[in-house]
Amino acid sequence: MSNALERGLNALELLAGKTAGLPLQQVAQTLGLAPSATHRMLTCLVEQGYVRQDPLYGNYILALKVISIALKHLSHTGLVDLARPILDHLAGESGELVRLGIVDGEHLVWVSKAQGTRTGLRYDPDAGAEAKLACTASGLAWLSCLSNEQALELVYRQGLPKPGEYGPNAPMTIDDLLARLQRARQLGYACVDETFEAGASAMATAIYHPGHTVPAGIISIAGPNVRLTQARMDELVPALLGAAKELAGTDIGSVPKLSTMTATAI
Repeated sequence: MSNALERGLNALELLAGKTAGLPLQQVAQTLGLAPSATHRMLTCLVEQGYVRQDPLYGNYILALKVISIALKHLSHTGLVDLARPILDHLAGESGELVRLGIVDGEHLVWVSKAQGTRTGLRYDPDAGAEAKLACTASGLAWLSCLSNEQALELVYRQGLPKPGEYGPNAPMTIDDLLARLQRARQLGYACVDETFEAGASAMATAIYHPGHTVPAGIISIAGPNVRLTQARMDELVPALLGAAKELAGTDIGSVPKLSTMTATAI
């Protein structure tokens, strides 16, 4: 990959999720580039429509072009149409947020969701496209399908949670993480409570296409833990596993490189 292309892609990833944008100096420092080179790169991205500059403060902000490309890509795959009825049904049955994640190489990418809560307390987090593997139910469900060595390699690359970074129950040690993976393997699904965010719980399971030993994706249910208690999650296990079985019959594993195309989905 050329240096210019790599720098541009790194800049887009850096700006993702920064709703107020970042000043040129901070982009340069984070990417380890000279301010002059950073300015040329950002100017090029602005000219191409991938980044815009705040006229008041001068910060550089990710433009909607990136999102529109991702949505156009997904619409042509038919993925959302295939999964929608299944997600909607599970969301209605659980009364909570249901999400579909696709395994894309070393990443787990959110591509679709359905909200089952119409009134009252609603859990609908604003997160990035890539799931945090060590402290989300979806991440743990995927990692539990791998060997400990493979799982730890992915976690090391993404980073273990730091104290105070996520929920109060997020795993802080390798032993804790491996114990959670072993439990998920035994159950066939993962359950978490306040690992990603305080006050939230979730459950997730892997989606396997017939005859495959590697999961194509993950389906999860998430909500406030005052409502999505452990007892409630136990009740929802058959529905969650049933939805995963239904999704196994679709073509969700045939969509390539979604992590390079989705910048804001959850």
